[in-house]
Amino acid sequence: MADEDTDERTYYVVRNDEEQYSIWLAEREIPLGWSREGTEGTREACLAHIDVIWTDMRPLSLRRRMEQASRIA
Repeated sequence: MADEDTDERTYYVVRNDEEQYSIWLAEREIPLGWSREGTEGTREACLAHIDVIWTDMRPLSLRRRMEQASRIA
């Protein structure tokens, strides 16, 4: 495995149906349930992008349930 400090391979930012994010090596097939978000680059650049865009770690289904519960209350 490449050393994280010198890893210059290309990665994709990927997202699942619950709007959770991860990175995936570009040379590998993206697993079922995940799709490319649109960003690609070094590991460091992709992780930095995720830090900016993934501001709510709760899964989408939980956020929706909580929103519905707040409307009822």
